[in-house]
Amino acid sequence: MSLTNVYLGLGSNTEREVRLCAGLDALYELFGELQCSPVFESEPVGIRSACFFNMVVHVKTAMPLVELNQHLKQIEADNGRYRQPPKCLALDIDVLLYGQQAGVHEGISLPRAEILTNAFVLWPLAIVAPDVLHPLRQQSFLQLWQQSHIQQQLWPVPFVWRGQQLTPHELLKPCVV
Repeated sequence: MSLTNVYLGLGSNTEREVRLCAGLDALYELFGELQCSPVFESEPVGIRSACFFNMVVHVKTAMPLVELNQHLKQIEADNGRYRQPPKCLALDIDVLLYGQQAGVHEGISLPRAEILTNAFVLWPLAIVAPDVLHPLRQQSFLQLWQQSHIQQQLWPVPFVWRGQQLTPHELLKPCVV
């Protein structure tokens, strides 16, 4: 059974640390080993709300995309995603990449367009998958990040999950992106 490399974007603007840790715990239960990016704080995009914590997680799975997406929606629901006002995103988990698939698959657009427009997606993706090629651009995520001109404020934040510091100390300086 072959495994597919999947990159997930996680975000929360409500009980951010608690919700991201709960999401990571659920993903760990589902997939086992996780490769996690640092955690970044960013201003909201598209809604008026509190600042978000965002990160990218790499998993490997034999699960078909539609089944994967169903599990992710259940994890979101278990963490209050659909019980709160629209401005409160307790936990948001998006499939950014599913292997090198491009186009609309099972109602999901791949690669996710926000990769190229939001610093809170592209920067952590460039850290966790620097040499992986964007399926449409055929450039690495590190190259895309280095060439980007995205104007968003973004701050790496200290974040510990299961005793592991996800954000390296050298990143923990205020940045303007």
